[in-house]
Amino acid sequence: MSCFDEGHFNGDLENGVSIGCGEVGFEEEAKSDIADIEDAVKVLLIGLGEDINREGLRKTPFRVAKALSEGTRGYKQKVKDIVEGALFPEAGLENNKIGHAGGAGGLVIVRDLDLYSYCESCLLPFQIKCHVGYVPSGQRVVGLSKLSRVADVFAKRLQEPQRLADEVSSALHQGIKPAGVAVVLQCTHIHFPELESFFLESNQQAWVKTLVSSGSGIFESKNADVWSDFFCLLKFRGIQIEKVRLRGSSDQCWCPSLSTLSAKVTSKVVPVNPAMITAVSSILNSLGEDSFRKELAGTPIRFVKWLLNFQSIDMDVKLNGSLCSGMDTLNLNREVSFNDKQIRSELNLPFWSQCEHHILPFHGVVHIGYFLPEGFNVIRKSLLQSIVHFYGFKLQVQERLTRQIAETIAPLILGGHVIVVVEASHTCMISRGIEKFRSSTATFAVLGRFSTDLAARAAFLQGVASATTSGAQ
Repeated sequence: MSCFDEGHFNGDLENGVSIGCGEVGFEEEAKSDIADIEDAVKVLLIGLGEDINREGLRKTPFRVAKALSEGTRGYKQKVKDIVEGALFPEAGLENNKIGHAGGAGGLVIVRDLDLYSYCESCLLPFQIKCHVGYVPSGQRVVGLSKLSRVADVFAKRLQEPQRLADEVSSALHQGIKPAGVAVVLQCTHIHFPELESFFLESNQQAWVKTLVSSGSGIFESKNADVWSDFFCLLKFRGIQIEKVRLRGSSDQCWCPSLSTLSAKVTSKVVPVNPAMITAVSSILNSLGEDSFRKELAGTPIRFVKWLLNFQSIDMDVKLNGSLCSGMDTLNLNREVSFNDKQIRSELNLPFWSQCEHHILPFHGVVHIGYFLPEGFNVIRKSLLQSIVHFYGFKLQVQERLTRQIAETIAPLILGGHVIVVVEASHTCMISRGIEKFRSSTATFAVLGRFSTDLAARAAFLQGVASATTSGAQ
């Protein structure tokens, strides 16, 4: 069987044989796999010390199982079924003509395809901007939407960028039989925060990015002239050619979990529950993967270490100590009056968290405003950042996170006049079939005067809008 018919074109991956959705027993098998994943997720939640029967978590195992099944549906899809009915004849240059006009006038590119995949090294989702091109031959062209669908088949598997590019290139070459195929991927991976330093610092990197390419046929050589045409067209999308990692590059490590610096979860050695590691291995097998494949050998423990970030066990002492220190700086017995000029703000405080509904990361920034009476000390930025991190490093929902930050800051302020705005990007918005790329969610909480003084509230929100706009430029 050719790689065009297999789930993976790599010879060492025998676990990717495609399964037709109409086969007998498929639905029963899928239900069994989801049930197995649900059981494994319950083990992970219990290992984090969570109550799996509490309101926010009761349906989490099922939601996680559905998200993972959706995000890896490519194992059960056939590229052949996508391409075979979408090849169309199109007259072009005769064979004795010079050039690469093929059957459609030369190079065809589909740019800016938004995809996502799950990283095989850590089991976290990563985003992909995919650019695919081919030079038709044999007077054959393919429906343009099929380029996107084929790329998505391979993205919906546990992946790493270079292999993903190679698989898309190889499958399209065998399916279309063109003069050549070129694939360029811009991949963005969520960064692994180093817990101890992140609690105190605000300059942590949010994303890890890489650019990879793969080619077949006339694109096989990275020095082929036709690559210049391809890259010149991509320049209009802001791609810097010199930063594209071509196939064969020695730099093959891109996942932050594989970095010796980022793989350090905390300075304190945290024992890893063997049952949690076994549960992740079970999830991999239920998805159709081989948990013993060498690329997946360390994935279970890396994913468990990521989850352990969100236990937040020993952060209570730090927060309580900081709050006591913060309270000492304020004289809460003085009678004062307020005016709009006394609104103080701390904007763009970063945070990380883990969605308790889908066990997927979300992150963003927090904006905090409060009335500061004349003669009172401002609240230290480090204290506000500590409060943000304390509530971020938990299984959370954004609405609760916003309220908890506001309610914790309020006792530090005379009268409790506080406003908190949280802006976040949720990976669950792209990795469970919704695929709302670049969407973000904003929530806010108001206490004290901010709940009744519309002018004060508007002044603060305008400041947030101005800061956000200027920062994006």
